[in-house]
Amino acid sequence: MAEHLEVKVVVGNNGEAANLFGLHDENLKYIESQAGARIVARGNEVYISGEKQEVEELEELFHQLLGLVRVGSSINTTTINYAWNQVRQRKKEKDTSSPDLAEALGEVLYVTPRGKHIRPKTLGQLRYVQAIRQYDIVFGIGPAGTGKTYLAVVMAVNALRSRSVERIILARPAVEAGEKLGFLPGDLQEKVNPYLRPLYDGLYDVLGMEIAQKYMEKNIIEIAPLAYMRGRTLDDAFIILDEAQNTTSEQMKMFLTRLGFGSRAVITGDITQIDLPRDVPSGLVEAQRILQGIEGIAFEYLTEADVVRHPLVQKIIKAYERSERAWRGNGS
Repeated sequence: MAEHLEVKVVVGNNGEAANLFGLHDENLKYIESQAGARIVARGNEVYISGEKQEVEELEELFHQLLGLVRVGSSINTTTINYAWNQVRQRKKEKDTSSPDLAEALGEVLYVTPRGKHIRPKTLGQLRYVQAIRQYDIVFGIGPAGTGKTYLAVVMAVNALRSRSVERIILARPAVEAGEKLGFLPGDLQEKVNPYLRPLYDGLYDVLGMEIAQKYMEKNIIEIAPLAYMRGRTLDDAFIILDEAQNTTSEQMKMFLTRLGFGSRAVITGDITQIDLPRDVPSGLVEAQRILQGIEGIAFEYLTEADVVRHPLVQKIIKAYERSERAWRGNGS
């Protein structure tokens, strides 16, 4: 017969409790729905009762979540799932040396004009940010929703504000139009805007629309399709190439050789979502093979565990991965 246990977790104050418990205790209800133990909140105290092993796991989960609350993180199902996975992994590996999530993820990278505190939300994101600080060229590879481009924009804005670079350049291959944009109506900006919109969205969120537009008017920030980078040398710039899985080998080489003195580059992409014709190799896939081991270049890989969008996004990514594995296993 399994040993039963009841523990009490004390939450410091009403503000912490409100964040931890969620609106109408929705976080507590979610945790209880995913566990076999019983969870009851009384004031600023949480009582957990059930089988000893699960209660101990949940006690550690609540301590990790409470630590995140105290460094200013918002608790939601995404945060809970990530913290829970980390707790399980640490217990499985009997790892007592890893820092608490709050200690690892507590640093504020940037504060937006609206007062939003931007932090790495997963350990994978933290490694990615640290690589951007350390290396001149960083490849951030992983599925949608892992914050690859957004965090690159945050680090670019930090570099601009600290005057370690003089400008930011964001580029994307306009694959959907084959980079042949002439048949579309309007001027160049109107033609490429649909493909560059995600870059504008990230920039507006970080800087605010007014400041971002002012920087773009002064060419301190430039957003352009990759095809228009050819022939340039970019000094003292922070350059981001987004959706790099849709570059050809020639385009990737062209982009990487634009790097001038005092410049840094972040290349982001998802190698599971390549939109190139089947007979055209992805420049991002080839770069992994060609550039591995070169000093000054880092490859950081994010996974579905680093997805910080709606919890269903993680499940969708896993479902597609299972389907692709089965498809390859059938020899199709």
